[in-house]
Amino acid sequence: MKMERLKYIVQYHRKRAGLSRRALAELADVSETVIYYLEHGKETLQWDTINKILHALNIHILFQSPLMQAYENSKGKDA
Repeated sequence: MKMERLKYIVQYHRKRAGLSRRALAELADVSETVIYYLEHGKETLQWDTINKILHALNIHILFQSPLMQAYENSKGKDA
């Protein structure tokens, strides 16, 4: 996902939840500056930090590709 799209998704969810940047930062255990950076498309944020914010907003990521069904079927064979 491009940061351009992610920044709008995060901002939309934050506003719909009635959260300020500060409130979201507290929920996600990150700094308010990180929320600002994400909402402005900074591309150097760490994945763990982005994941904390998405989790706080109850946003889930779905991985899709033409090979996902084959991958899901193979997980049981490798275990």
